[in-house]
Amino acid sequence: MGTLPPPRFSTGKLLEKDVDFCYGSYYNSLWLFIDKIHNLGLRYNNSNEAIEERKAFLIKNKIGVCDIVESAERDKIDASDLGMKTIKLRDIIGYLKAYPNIDTLLFTGGNSKNGPEYFFRKHLKTYGLKLEIVSNEVPRIHKFIIPDKAKRSIRTVSLTSGSGAANISISRMPLYKQLKAKNPKFNTFDFRVMQHREFF
Repeated sequence: MGTLPPPRFSTGKLLEKDVDFCYGSYYNSLWLFIDKIHNLGLRYNNSNEAIEERKAFLIKNKIGVCDIVESAERDKIDASDLGMKTIKLRDIIGYLKAYPNIDTLLFTGGNSKNGPEYFFRKHLKTYGLKLEIVSNEVPRIHKFIIPDKAKRSIRTVSLTSGSGAANISISRMPLYKQLKAKNPKFNTFDFRVMQHREFF
């Protein structure tokens, strides 16, 4: 679960390597991580084939995708989460009630302002719910109870953002430094692939 695609996905002015699908911006690395983990050989272009490849993977692996922001406005037309205003969130709790087999939510970013976990926390408050910490190590893991008959426990995992800005925080992590010391060729992309592999 992310926040909102870059504005060009609303205007239709896609870049050559964009895919007109969830997380299809070539600069959003989620599909690059998944591609590397599963050796899929995905296409990165505006074709229907590129879309169908991603759909097939999600269906086969029973993974659902959506952004938590249903709509937003921007004064400056860029992809910054901080630039969003008049934000309307999707009813994720409603989705979880409608689809009882869901047990885990993966956020493509943490609790920084206007990030997916940040918005999800706000959404939970409207239901009188809150996240309970399970692990404070990156990626941070929380849980909460769905207020339905089964009282389901849902796990949330805040993966490190695929943005370039997150590279700075990764480079400061003790685990990254340790792995980099063992293998000087190890980089922030490799670190994210390693992190995502556990959940994808």
